[in-house]
Amino acid sequence: MVNFFEKAFYGNTVSEWALAFVIFIASILLSKIVYYLVTKIVKQFTKRTKSKLDDIVIDKLEEPVIFAIIITGVWYSLSFLDLMDWMDGVKGHAFYFVITFNIAWLIVRLLNALVDEYLVPIVEKSGTDLDDQLLPIAQKTISVLIWVLAFIIGLDNAGYDVTALIAGLGIGSFAFALAAQDSVSHLFGGVVLFTDKPFSINERIIVQGYDGIVKEIGIRSTRIQTLDGRMVTLPNGSIANDSIINISTESARKITLDLGLTYDTTTGNMQLAMDILQDISKQNIALDETRTVTAFTAFGDFSLNIRYIYYIKKGSDIFATMTEVNMEILKQFNANKLDFAFPTQTLYTVKES
Repeated sequence: MVNFFEKAFYGNTVSEWALAFVIFIASILLSKIVYYLVTKIVKQFTKRTKSKLDDIVIDKLEEPVIFAIIITGVWYSLSFLDLMDWMDGVKGHAFYFVITFNIAWLIVRLLNALVDEYLVPIVEKSGTDLDDQLLPIAQKTISVLIWVLAFIIGLDNAGYDVTALIAGLGIGSFAFALAAQDSVSHLFGGVVLFTDKPFSINERIIVQGYDGIVKEIGIRSTRIQTLDGRMVTLPNGSIANDSIINISTESARKITLDLGLTYDTTTGNMQLAMDILQDISKQNIALDETRTVTAFTAFGDFSLNIRYIYYIKKGSDIFATMTEVNMEILKQFNANKLDFAFPTQTLYTVKES
């Protein structure tokens, strides 16, 4: 029996192979024990706490830690074997490489879980869809960067020269940036719109000569439905660099109306006309009477001009209110015999004798 364990196979005795196998099995059993302890004890304890952070951390640490135990067991079991030089080198390099990727896996899992738990609910409550689109892109970008960094660190720990690889990535990134500079400009324009929030979905704005309702705010462009029903797509980069008028944020709509009365209107009737306009503002619930302005502004070419400025409250129907006001002006001016002027000319003719 002793002679059997001393027999050599592929450069190692049976006892050495058996020891390596026992260590490998022990690492698997240890991982099972750790999994049981985490599931039955640690997780039950964290569920009793008020914070969800410990639950997230324990849940995301579980698989990477178990995997690390198994990796360490494999590496330790192989260290008891007499391997060829090239195999021994591969073992060390592979161990560092896999451990690096395991750490990256842990970081990405933890990062995604924290984003889903804390950031996603905040983003969903916002009034714009831009952050809903930016968050997944930012999340995936960070994850990719972590994996790329892990790959480079893993190669470096494995003994490979990563200088040429980094230089190649730098040249490739520069070429990509040149080719995609317009897209990057519009992407950063979208970020500016997200951070400054000059407008939101379903708000009416005027930008680059277009007056309409914002229907969609994307990563690269924004869609606006103009008042005539046409859909206009504008790049975010150009919007961010242009003046934006947000009509929906106005507290009231200012309306300026110039009325011209005939030159035979008396001073008393001019005052009566302005009093009528003030009374119209008081009687119409859609108007802010405290901001109404009436004034005898000018002696025109063919009329005495009165300027009437009134404000329509936010939420009121603009055109319906303007119609009501104009109809009331016409009704009361006619009732009080206040005549509107119209362009007239007086021609003098000279009769030759």
